[in-house]
Amino acid sequence: MKVGIIGAGIGGITTAVFLQKSGIEVEIFEKSQSFQPVGAGIGLGSNAMVAFDRMGVSEKIKQAGMPLHEQRLLDYHLKTMNKIDFSKLKALFGEETITIQRASLHQALLNYVDQETIQFNKQATHFKQLPGKVQVTFNHSEVQEFDYIIAADGIHSLFRKQLVPNSLPRFQQYTCYRGTSLNKGDVPHHVGQEAWSEKGRFGWAPLQNNEVYWFACVNAPEQDEYLASLEPSGVAKLFQHFPAPVGRLIRDVQPNSFLHHDIYDIKPLSTFVYQRVVLLGDAAHATSPNMGQGAGQAIEDAYWLTNAFVQSKTMEQAFNTYNKKRVNKTRKVIHRSRQIGKAAQWDNPFLIYLRNTVLPLIPEDVLFSRLQFLFKD
Repeated sequence: MKVGIIGAGIGGITTAVFLQKSGIEVEIFEKSQSFQPVGAGIGLGSNAMVAFDRMGVSEKIKQAGMPLHEQRLLDYHLKTMNKIDFSKLKALFGEETITIQRASLHQALLNYVDQETIQFNKQATHFKQLPGKVQVTFNHSEVQEFDYIIAADGIHSLFRKQLVPNSLPRFQQYTCYRGTSLNKGDVPHHVGQEAWSEKGRFGWAPLQNNEVYWFACVNAPEQDEYLASLEPSGVAKLFQHFPAPVGRLIRDVQPNSFLHHDIYDIKPLSTFVYQRVVLLGDAAHATSPNMGQGAGQAIEDAYWLTNAFVQSKTMEQAFNTYNKKRVNKTRKVIHRSRQIGKAAQWDNPFLIYLRNTVLPLIPEDVLFSRLQFLFKD
């Protein structure tokens, strides 16, 4: 059986790791010329770490990560409105929530992959499903055939565009800057924080090696040229209404980590399986980042697809199992993350007053319970 994985991002590389550990041969095709250690930090929820642990690859990832014990929700004075106790997740499910540099996670996963199965500078530019096979064209000229394709090629997936033409990315009406900066003693270890104001939202969390991952989101038109042109000093001015350490973190950003992107998701799909093509990760269920579940859901995809491959008698049964495990859960993540993002980005003074009045009154256990669906298999 010849299986091709398109895309060597977190979803694609994790799928390759899990399938290879289960004795299933795969080839990975990545459009970049090599892996570049760029990008900021990400969060991995306990659900993602459970999947890594089940497949026996969690140790190196834990070593590179910073455990988070608490998430605080703050007002624009940085006063705590409410919090979520992540230590309860470890008590219930046996794994920490962690933050980790994206490059560190990628490198940790690469240590488990057969390097000879990764082909760089291979961009899928066309595909065709034929009886008993999938024909993929790379770089507009090279044609290869596969028994099955796992499309992990991101929110702008070539495969999803062709299979579901109306499934286009949906702009969320805000844009975000991200980066990493050094911790100068003004960011506590093991605590994530997110501050909301009518002028924008700022979140930050500690990483290993005395670093801090941060993001800064403002309401904006799509592809706004002025906001896209801002340097860190300009972004710091957008958030100067926040107390320290917000401005300092933005100004001190490490240059190779400074990123800017408009925020999108996709309308949930009814299936991730299209004959011999399987969608995975953002190609299947791109979500806004408000629950910190983008990478986590791709990792869960990889686990359940591998589990289905190994335990099913036929590929049709495997794909049906994968759909049942993943479609409804990821739909819920997309919807809930979208709701959180809208409330966090409110700029109407009355709505903000209402939110900031009600949020402190919500019992912490209620906020915690809103996460528990992530752990139901």
